[in-house]
Amino acid sequence: MDMTDMDMNVVAACDSLQIAQQTLDTEIEALKAMRARLDGRISQAVDLVLEMRGRVVVVGMGKSGIIGQKIAATLASTGTPAFFVHPGEAFHGDLGMIKPIDVALLISNSGETEEVLRILPFLQYQQNKIVAMTGKMNSTLAAHADVVLDVGVEREACKNNLAPTCSTTNTLAMGDALAVALTVQRGFQPEDFARFHPGGSLGRRLLTRVCDVMQKGKLPVCAPDASFRDVVNAITYGRMGLTLVMENAVLRGIITDGDLRRAFESYSDVNALKAEQMMSVNPLTIAAQTRVAEAEAFMLEKEVGALVVQDAEGKTVGVLQIYGLKDAGPAV
Repeated sequence: MDMTDMDMNVVAACDSLQIAQQTLDTEIEALKAMRARLDGRISQAVDLVLEMRGRVVVVGMGKSGIIGQKIAATLASTGTPAFFVHPGEAFHGDLGMIKPIDVALLISNSGETEEVLRILPFLQYQQNKIVAMTGKMNSTLAAHADVVLDVGVEREACKNNLAPTCSTTNTLAMGDALAVALTVQRGFQPEDFARFHPGGSLGRRLLTRVCDVMQKGKLPVCAPDASFRDVVNAITYGRMGLTLVMENAVLRGIITDGDLRRAFESYSDVNALKAEQMMSVNPLTIAAQTRVAEAEAFMLEKEVGALVVQDAEGKTVGVLQIYGLKDAGPAV
């Protein structure tokens, strides 16, 4: 029986899935093999970078260059000054960017990439320390490096064993290993990371304080003896889904939409209720100078949608609301 176009598409899809799985399996095995070979040379590379007074200059050609750009970016964003130099541009003026106090990180899977090797005499003249990432430990590059990191693979993941796949994955992973080891040795903290990422959402979360994003100004407030109608009006016009219950500028409690619903379920005559009968006492509070990332984690842990914000003296100064939290409930 002849196969229909649909049958052929199904077979092709299955083949593609199998090939994708085999590709990932091959790369995973290459990473495991590299991990097994990892030795004290990674510590030597870390020490060289920690001791330098300059920057890490990453050099690579082709696919290694693309990986090198990512490694340089990772190093720079995690507290290690670094930048990428294209070896082709190096001989047209960019060598002037490399100072004797810099550490050179040269990347070449074969260890024989002509454009990379041409830089060696200049680096040796300047007495730069050299860290090499290569898949050939007996290569020219390895022979001229102070520290050699072995990123070699038995074969590439592609069918023809030609396209850089496992080798680039190994190199990228080794760069990550170097960068992360450096962060630990430097005592790199989330605040440090945020300083290098102020424009991103992560940076904003780590740098921004509760006082920067809280609702402040005219907050919805009612007195403990406020009527049910007054409580509803305070919640409605406050547009926060809650009202603070205050007495002589002191926080007595909080009433949320949920508290109103529970009042309807528990009392036959809600109009006779006062605020103090519906409020949740001892509501969760947070300091105004707390980082938003910490506040968000706290709200997720407590499963609340809002927190009362207080200053260093314990005075209520605002309300923090983070929308879209999973299973967020009332601030009680």
